[in-house]
Amino acid sequence: MRRFAVGAAEVGAGRPLLVAGPCVVEGRGMLADTAGFLAGLAREIGWPLVFKASYRKDNRLSPDSFSGLGDEKALALLADAGREAGLPLLTDVHRPEEVAAAAAVVDCLQIPAFLCRQTSLLAAAGAAGRAVNLKKGQFLAAADLAFSAEKLARAGCDRVLLTERGSSWGERDLVVDFRSFPRLAAAGWPVLFDLTHSQQRPGAGGGASGGTRDYARVLARAALAAGADGLFLEVHPDPARAKSDSATQLGFDAAGALLRELARLHAAMEAGDALP
Repeated sequence: MRRFAVGAAEVGAGRPLLVAGPCVVEGRGMLADTAGFLAGLAREIGWPLVFKASYRKDNRLSPDSFSGLGDEKALALLADAGREAGLPLLTDVHRPEEVAAAAAVVDCLQIPAFLCRQTSLLAAAGAAGRAVNLKKGQFLAAADLAFSAEKLARAGCDRVLLTERGSSWGERDLVVDFRSFPRLAAAGWPVLFDLTHSQQRPGAGGGASGGTRDYARVLARAALAAGADGLFLEVHPDPARAKSDSATQLGFDAAGALLRELARLHAAMEAGDALP
């Protein structure tokens, strides 16, 4: 597995990478509060942190769903939050023409799961000089994500993250196949687990994605045991009032309790590896 940095956050250095933040930029206050909370929590548990938020939500089920504050405003707010908290940033892009503006602000571009095979988007993101987090499509075999990673590499990207986020299963359900972790890792890039979106139930919220946060603990523990190199999760000051993914985001108390437990679990696993 390759070792590299996303801003000041090292990947593959023996500590899990944490990619965390709210689903979407909703305003200055909530963004700053979440970045500040996560920065303090990451220092406490000793994990490198990349702060994430979407400046626009393009994949929306209902025409009435919140999609953003406007690209320029949202990117500016995201830049301010990262600078004030001293954190590297991640956001997702949807079309090749979006890449330059996003890359001017963030340290890592994200390719959404539904777009993981879009050659023109991958080529533009790969050539932008930023790390890229490539999410595995809900429809895609884990081993096939290596082809998308190769598109990024051929465009010039030498820092790729591969993220498992569940696979479609019947009506509005996602399941996580933990065989995905070694299969993704075979491509040679670090592998993350998205414990937020793997608990979605697409369309189950009456024109929006529903889901649960109830399985965050068991799924995250299993992912670390299966060899995940880091975790992706969405955190919001008041999940019930979130403008997107309100059913699956974690509040501050829940996120803090979960990540402190996971840090203890990872430390115990590392200590176990050192035993004769």
